[in-house]
Amino acid sequence: MAIIQQLHDRPSPLISVVVVNWNRRELLRACLESLKRQQAVDFEVLVIDNGSDDGSPEMVAKDFALIGNKPTKLIRNSMNMGFCAANNQGIQAAHGTLVALLNNDAEAGPDWLCALSRAFESRPDVGMAASKILVYEDPTRIDKAGHLIYPDGQNRGRGMGDLDDGRFDTPGEVLWPDGCAAMYHMQMLNEIGVFDEDFFAYGDDAELGLRARIAGWKCLYVPAAVVRHHRGSTLGLESTRRLKLIERNRVLLVMKLFPWSLLWRNWWYYGARLAAGAWASFHDAGDTARFPGWKGKLRMAQALLAGDLAALVLSPRMFRKRREFQRFRRLSPRDIRLLLERYRISLSELLK
Repeated sequence: MAIIQQLHDRPSPLISVVVVNWNRRELLRACLESLKRQQAVDFEVLVIDNGSDDGSPEMVAKDFALIGNKPTKLIRNSMNMGFCAANNQGIQAAHGTLVALLNNDAEAGPDWLCALSRAFESRPDVGMAASKILVYEDPTRIDKAGHLIYPDGQNRGRGMGDLDDGRFDTPGEVLWPDGCAAMYHMQMLNEIGVFDEDFFAYGDDAELGLRARIAGWKCLYVPAAVVRHHRGSTLGLESTRRLKLIERNRVLLVMKLFPWSLLWRNWWYYGARLAAGAWASFHDAGDTARFPGWKGKLRMAQALLAGDLAALVLSPRMFRKRREFQRFRRLSPRDIRLLLERYRISLSELLK
């Protein structure tokens, strides 16, 4: 409590909180209520609605016209622009030195913004801060505490599914923050750019986070910044569209940011992960358990193939962006490999 009080006694910079919504009115209500309870920070809230028809924007205008001491800015899109484009709209309209993202299916603890903002104090190399994200339905378990990555580009939240038993209570550097509840320095975003809108949704935070790391920025994990998250509420954990986007964006990430030495070997790592996934499927374990029976496994395989083909279509654009990004790069190919190895997730952990 003394540490939190010390945090509250210090002035904070203006923080812009961007919340993207699509037809999740009651989840959005709970999310915005949690922002009303934020303590000891100067912040504004921007809600980007992606063409909801469930009364979400009307609810925001009526019940959340003012959050904190500032009017809520509501941007209404006529259609679903995707997570990336909508967040970019919010970032473009933001006035803060720091930009926080909070999913509409997440609820932040009262010290969330205050704790995250302190990660940037006296650390000009820190461009990102990661929250301790807990599973909403079982807050004794970790949803994500930063991210880990497998060499084929598949990434997963650090500690996902583990008990919150003290192992994730130590602040420190992580690979990148989960976009569900993250904070970014506007200076970093102005330098390297915002979300890549070709990703639409899923894996977009990985692309932005790894791009930032390659450009020399660091990410700090802040365990005092606690958020509870309803997992998979946008498309659902059993959605084949979700699976297709995750697979497509995994490949796009590799094309755009991985060193050539890892890119050429990607097929080997991908094959190893598929083989391990097939073993898990045989034992009805891991993500494959969400697609029961041979028909479910067939749907899963079709979604993965569709994602790979969609990535192939976008490959010329990704390689063009790869060339354009070279001027921002601070890490050598060897440095990137070492970074990915440092935060590598094992196959057994990935399939858990």
